[in-house]
Amino acid sequence: MSSVKKKRLAVSFRNLPPELQEEIKKRYPSGFTEHMIRVDRGPEDFFYAVVFETDHITYLVKVDVKIDDHIEEEEYKEYYDDEIKGADEIEDTEENETDGEGENE
Repeated sequence: MSSVKKKRLAVSFRNLPPELQEEIKKRYPSGFTEHMIRVDRGPEDFFYAVVFETDHITYLVKVDVKIDDHIEEEEYKEYYDDEIKGADEIEDTEENETDGEGENE
């Protein structure tokens, strides 16, 4: 019994031949979201991929993922906008200004 190792390739989904793209779509009919893995290549360098195997090759298929951080930016602007009316009129106060009041009540 011979143990032949499969060839391993990392390739972008869009660079695969159309026939393989169709096979992958059949393998993941509901999409890739539940099957993706994060592959770290170094500090702040990573990609997401799904595994797809044929008889001779194991593919690590890179999947384009769009991370939507727009909502967070809008929330940040909403709470920390420099344009808040009257904000420049509010004086900064020390946090411990009321220490000692009401301690012995």
